[in-house]
Amino acid sequence: MKNTNYGMHDWVEEFPGAVTVCDMEGIILEMNERAKATFSKDGPLIGRNLRDCHPPKANAMIDAMLASGEKNVYTIEKNGVHKLIYQTPWFRDGVRAGLVEISLEIPEKMPHFKRS
Repeated sequence: MKNTNYGMHDWVEEFPGAVTVCDMEGIILEMNERAKATFSKDGPLIGRNLRDCHPPKANAMIDAMLASGEKNVYTIEKNGVHKLIYQTPWFRDGVRAGLVEISLEIPEKMPHFKRS
């Protein structure tokens, strides 16, 4: 019989996208295996500040998101790979506790459906 006794966060380790979590100071708390592989050239990042890994314009965006609780969602193309980047606050006991970034590879062209 298959073991379905998973821990709270076990699913995220093999999630097919990069997941990075930071606290309200910008300190990286968690990264799944995909995120670690994506940023491996930067060395171990858990415990470091997000701002150490970004240029000033991105740091201003990080500061604004941490201060306001606003999300930031966009798509990018890098080396021919298209990605959806979704950066949003996460909460602990109803209080904003930091940011989570989810990065997913997406096809160059993908269907869009309107439903009502």
